[in-house]
Amino acid sequence: MSDYVKFTEDMIKTHTILVPDMLPVHFRLLISIFEAKGYKLELLRNDSRAVIDEGLKNVHNDACYPALLVIGQFMDALNSGKYDPDKTALLITQTGGGCRASNYIHLLRKAVAKNYPQVPVVSLNFSGLEKDSAFRISAPMFLKLLYAVLYGDLLMTCYNKCRAYECNKGEAKRVLDRWQKTLGNIFRSGSREYLRTKKLYRRILDDFAAVKLTGEKKIRVGIVGEIYVKYSPLANNHLEDFLISEGCEPVVPSLLEFVMYCAAGTANDAKIYDHITKQSVFNKIGYDLIYAKQKELIAVMKEQGSFEPLHDFEHLRSLADKYINQGVVMGEGWLIPAEMAALAQSGVDNIICTQPFGCLPNHIVAKGMSRAIKSDNPNANIVAIDYDPGATRVNQENRIKLMLANARLS
Repeated sequence: MSDYVKFTEDMIKTHTILVPDMLPVHFRLLISIFEAKGYKLELLRNDSRAVIDEGLKNVHNDACYPALLVIGQFMDALNSGKYDPDKTALLITQTGGGCRASNYIHLLRKAVAKNYPQVPVVSLNFSGLEKDSAFRISAPMFLKLLYAVLYGDLLMTCYNKCRAYECNKGEAKRVLDRWQKTLGNIFRSGSREYLRTKKLYRRILDDFAAVKLTGEKKIRVGIVGEIYVKYSPLANNHLEDFLISEGCEPVVPSLLEFVMYCAAGTANDAKIYDHITKQSVFNKIGYDLIYAKQKELIAVMKEQGSFEPLHDFEHLRSLADKYINQGVVMGEGWLIPAEMAALAQSGVDNIICTQPFGCLPNHIVAKGMSRAIKSDNPNANIVAIDYDPGATRVNQENRIKLMLANARLS
């Protein structure tokens, strides 16, 4: 695939870059940062059965389910006629790790080359991959993206809490939309207002705290697992909406935890293998910066008092050490058992582990670790739900309903 179409400087002005729908709350903020630099990005919302069908046409059935969905969503969008293939590019993320996710881009390029050979595929990564692309992230952009993740995590946490208990249906969504628009405009304008984090955090918390809640007690359900299936409504069949409809409160760990997990991984490898590189030193500095910003957000959430603070990442690492070595980094590695343990420790006993059917690393670190988590947390009620093209939504939801029935009996 060395002859693939490259994204050039000229394309920044002429091309619309399509983005797969993984993080509905966060991606709107992240996109605004790229728009400020002249890129035109559009978040895809197509989630019909046609997406899966296109994925099956272009990707082998045994390939990773997230890859099948991402590629299927892109191909469905290109086939829709809504976009001019001569002025369209596709954006996909790469972690650079051992997971098959790092190879999505090659599967996507192979699929696109059949019918749309003129469409370039852009890689968003922080591992030095794809250096010949005109799609670049500068240090100031990286910092802005970090702040967008922080704001996105806060919005997601507050929104999930409020919409589970709101008296006036849709009120929490209106607050979310308003803040997504406000923050998007701040990032898009080039203003440095986003740096006034404590002020903005408090305003966001106060606005969500003003949403009138019922005060009833509901079952809280944590959602962990493979990153795409955990966050993407397309991949998990709108799991958060389903839990709301079943009278539960979904509790979703922050995206920042995954970002910090990736940053910590390089430093861990340097220690384990006694091999220090420029990348490991850079990641250690980045980790310290991100952790400081996370502690700042946690402090404001504690001070405001209306919402449960995010999990302190160093606490997650200490929890992981009880069950698994931090050198285990395939898939989501040690992060999944750490998140399960943290949820159970904070009173969220019911946990759904979302995983692609063929994702061996996540079967090991999620389903394989659940027994150890349960032994330390007797009230933990953990169910692993597999997602793949052949899995029916009814079967998945019935397994979740059974878990909830057990929760109501306890």
